[in-house]
Amino acid sequence: MMIREKETRPIFSILFAVSMVHLLNDLIQAVIPATYPLLKEEHHLSFSQVGMITLVYQIAASIFQPVVGSFTDKRPVPYSQIIGMSFSLVGMLLFSQAHTYAWILFSVFLVGIGSSIFHPESSRVAYMASGGRRSMAQSIFQIGGNAGTALAPIIVAFLVLPRGQQAIAWMCLFTIVGQFISYYIGTWYKRRLANVSRTTKRVIRVPDLPNSRIVTTVVILLLLIVSKYFYIASITNYFQFYTMKKFGINEVEAQVYLFYFLIAVAVGTLLGGAFGDRFGRKYVIWFSVLGVAPFALALPYVGLTMTGILIVIIGLILSSAFPAIIVYAQELLPKKLGMVSGLFYGFAFGMGGIGSAVLGWQADHTSIEFIYHLCSYLPLIGIVAYFLPDLQKTPYKEI
Repeated sequence: MMIREKETRPIFSILFAVSMVHLLNDLIQAVIPATYPLLKEEHHLSFSQVGMITLVYQIAASIFQPVVGSFTDKRPVPYSQIIGMSFSLVGMLLFSQAHTYAWILFSVFLVGIGSSIFHPESSRVAYMASGGRRSMAQSIFQIGGNAGTALAPIIVAFLVLPRGQQAIAWMCLFTIVGQFISYYIGTWYKRRLANVSRTTKRVIRVPDLPNSRIVTTVVILLLLIVSKYFYIASITNYFQFYTMKKFGINEVEAQVYLFYFLIAVAVGTLLGGAFGDRFGRKYVIWFSVLGVAPFALALPYVGLTMTGILIVIIGLILSSAFPAIIVYAQELLPKKLGMVSGLFYGFAFGMGGIGSAVLGWQADHTSIEFIYHLCSYLPLIGIVAYFLPDLQKTPYKEI
């Protein structure tokens, strides 16, 4: 007998818990680029070397995510978040004490491994606790990560910069808190798996699309991620240097302008989830990537005040796409939730890392201002979202 899993109310206690752990996980990650001005000065690094730090971290965070996701599709690991946080804890301790460039790279590699373990199962938990409101659930999960990313430059500005690199060790407290919350999530997840195993077989609804159309759709989604995360890499890794160079502000003031962007990303993520459930994920994806183009094109030509305004608008619009992209991909391939989540999170991280390295090399050979002229054209790639099928109007079949 086949039993269809009923959609219930969202389990907000789990959604908020997994969002909180995501906040702590991504706060730890975002400490790395937030300390770049400090590292560049203390270790006499070039922009290319700064970009390589991000590349090593992001590659570690990206390559293993689809592998972890594929493994947990077959053998779920309820307490995997604790394992991921342990890698991040060791990585941050080493990062705070790293006195050579090689040790910096090794320490951020460990943080990347922790992130690669954390995301696939956490995204699955958000999906399972959604009660059918998947964009909303994914946006709650994602806003935690974005809020953590937004808090990092402020914490670094007031805690780390005045005290130096060793103060990064205080970030390990966040990983310990995250492990306690992860235990609560893992206990719920373990009970949920036990309940599901009592049913003989679940009916899964999949879009009735040919395999060639599914492959083409996945390629389009990945292309949109390239556009989005190359542009985000230009902001998260080099915006401090850009504002300091162009407008003559100091490091702390530059971190505040980066905070404007990151907090706008957090708000935009929440709005994107709500709009995705209401208006359809295809249209949110299309608007988010392409709609940011006029503001990105204007950014290199405006003064400091207008830069702050535009960077908030860009963050709001650009960030609304990712929850919609993740849920869209999960609904496209519902039998492979872990693999899909790992693939898209991993690809996003990988593109962010490659983008950082490429843009760092470009900044060394041209100027920091030039990369913002170059990246301003990336959102135009969003036009390809027109070719995505509207899954809300697509017939489904049961398997």
